[in-house]
Amino acid sequence: MAAHVTELTYYPVKGCAGVAAHEASMTPAGLAHDRSFMVVGDDGVFRTQRRDPRLAVIRPTIGEDGTRLTLRAPDTEPLSLPVDTLGPRRPVDLFGAPFQGIDQGDTVAEWLSDVLRTASRLVRVPPEHDRVTDGRTPGTSGYADSCAVHVLSRSTLDHLDRKLAENDAPPLPPDRFRPNLVIDGWPDPHTEDRAHRLTLGTTELAYAKPAIRCAVVLVDQASGHRAGPEPLRTLARYRRAVAGGVAFGTKYAVLGPGRVAVGDEVTVTGWGESEVGAETYA
Repeated sequence: MAAHVTELTYYPVKGCAGVAAHEASMTPAGLAHDRSFMVVGDDGVFRTQRRDPRLAVIRPTIGEDGTRLTLRAPDTEPLSLPVDTLGPRRPVDLFGAPFQGIDQGDTVAEWLSDVLRTASRLVRVPPEHDRVTDGRTPGTSGYADSCAVHVLSRSTLDHLDRKLAENDAPPLPPDRFRPNLVIDGWPDPHTEDRAHRLTLGTTELAYAKPAIRCAVVLVDQASGHRAGPEPLRTLARYRRAVAGGVAFGTKYAVLGPGRVAVGDEVTVTGWGESEVGAETYA
């Protein structure tokens, strides 16, 4: 079976739930609308599931033209708002790096503050956003942690589930890792570590770096609650990046924008060395 895209997800609001799609545009900054909004505190510092796991229960949807955003959360009336792309900029902080955001107003700020139980505001990436991302292939992204596209393979997820079972832990859904693309058909786990140039649909991706995991993978994405030490405990035993940290999945930059859809064949046009150490498990 040829490798192909089996899941396609974008995350309009950083840290909030994803939107599953059958087809989407791939822009230089990743899937259209991916992490184009961000929740911040009054100080402009971004909110993250690391500190605010309830972000996971906020379910955004956005029209294809990007002009209207709707937010839903349990036990809360939905909020739909026009997207402001012209308003005044305000400074925002993402991992200590300064950026600008367009504040989306007091109504959504009050809604978010009620849901998250802490003072919050919503900002959008301004049109002049010119972020340069790091890694082996530089690129750009909106308010993603780093690079434009996060890829996981089904074989990688299945391999982790087998490791979890050895510890009497249950399998985990892909959403625990918040990938943009899940690829099926690669028989070997962690093929994405070595697949350094990909074509899929009418797009082309180039390897940037391993995805280093943090406490977000401990959050149950359905409930917004921390769910215990897994999978970090198991991953720490066999998925150490050479440069440090627990690696699972791969980040890519966009070389060729276009369209991508579930079912599209994935072709590896360039291979490279893995930046993750040889697997160990004790």
